Amino acid sequence: MMITPLTKQEIQQFRAGTRGTAQRIHFNNAGASMPPDVVVETVVNYLTEEAMSGGYETEAKYHAQLENTYTLIARLINADKNEVALVENASTAWILAFNGIDFKKGDAVITSEMEYVTNLIGFLNAKKTHGIEIKVIPNDEYGNFQPAVLEKAITPRTKLIAITHIPSTAGAVLPVVEIGKIARKHGILYLVDACQSVGQMLVDVKEIGCDMLAVTGRKYLRAPRGTGFLFVRKEVQDQLKLTFMDGHTVQWVSGKDFKVRDDARRFELYEKNRALTLGLGKAVEYALDIGLDRIWLRVLHLAALMRRQLGNIDGITVHDMGDRKCGIVTFSIEGIDSAMIKSKLAEKQINVSVGKAVSTLLYMNKNHLKSVVRASVHYYNTEEEIMTMCDALVAIMNANIESRAEIQEPR
Repeated sequence: MMITPLTKQEIQQFRAGTRGTAQRIHFNNAGASMPPDVVVETVVNYLTEEAMSGGYETEAKYHAQLENTYTLIARLINADKNEVALVENASTAWILAFNGIDFKKGDAVITSEMEYVTNLIGFLNAKKTHGIEIKVIPNDEYGNFQPAVLEKAITPRTKLIAITHIPSTAGAVLPVVEIGKIARKHGILYLVDACQSVGQMLVDVKEIGCDMLAVTGRKYLRAPRGTGFLFVRKEVQDQLKLTFMDGHTVQWVSGKDFKVRDDARRFELYEKNRALTLGLGKAVEYALDIGLDRIWLRVLHLAALMRRQLGNIDGITVHDMGDRKCGIVTFSIEGIDSAMIKSKLAEKQINVSVGKAVSTLLYMNKNHLKSVVRASVHYYNTEEEIMTMCDALVAIMNANIESRAEIQEPR
């Protein structure tokens, strides 16, 4: 099916409805996107009403809208509403899912070299506490994940396949659908960290075949910080232990027993920020109205342009590998520290971030990278902003050369 590209007029409308774009160039969408004004207004207006009417009273008034957040998320990832739990971020979601698995000594977890640091810590902690084995599937020489190698690594003791869809400090996209087919074929639990992919591209949990999916709101969904959600497939919810419980977790409780509720909200606690819940719902609705396929097409265009422009500048190395790439662009400049580049760009009102080795430790160590500059585009960015950043980088490089020359001149 032909995808209709976003028009220049639409992009200008998105920018007009995102007040931050008038102040600076924001290429830190993989850290936290600039939220649309309507999302900010949704949160602020709810908090204002809460202050005037009372917290519980305002919640009761907005009950239908709060419930609709679950419906919108389910539509976003092609899930059922009862498979969605609201949490603070993707790390919380991932930890709830992973720590809910009943690991035994000798169980094996298969992952990739692109796994995020929080997840890696989870594996190592389970190795210490439960005696599990961790198997890491390396990328091939071109930076591609190898599904065939994954399948060969499966044994009767393989308990879980855990994959980060898009890594923190690389521009690659892992083949989660192909991995899901292998997981289903062998009847193995499958956990996907989709914190960088949901909102950037189409993510369909039924197509992926995952049992659990962890998502954050602040990144490509353009939702407020402190929002996220966990998807748990209905058929595996009873297999996961609950990390914590309160009255919201159960259907009923007596003096002698209790019964856990029969949906994914068993993984939530009752108390959460209702204003942020509405903000998350509004951000999801905003993305759905645009169309994730159209967003993805725009992101791919901008990221490819950025890589080409950076690659044409002597002294800049673009580090992204793999056949399939995304909106995250990582690079370094010879002789200039990544943190210094970020700082110098910030002086010019250009936001990027630094990808540290610890964030994607196995991949970064393998490729001998201590840090990279991470510039992550979104659909509301423009081609002109990319050119402005590249010009700024050239100026930074020239200033660095002049500074070194002055130091080396004899007195």
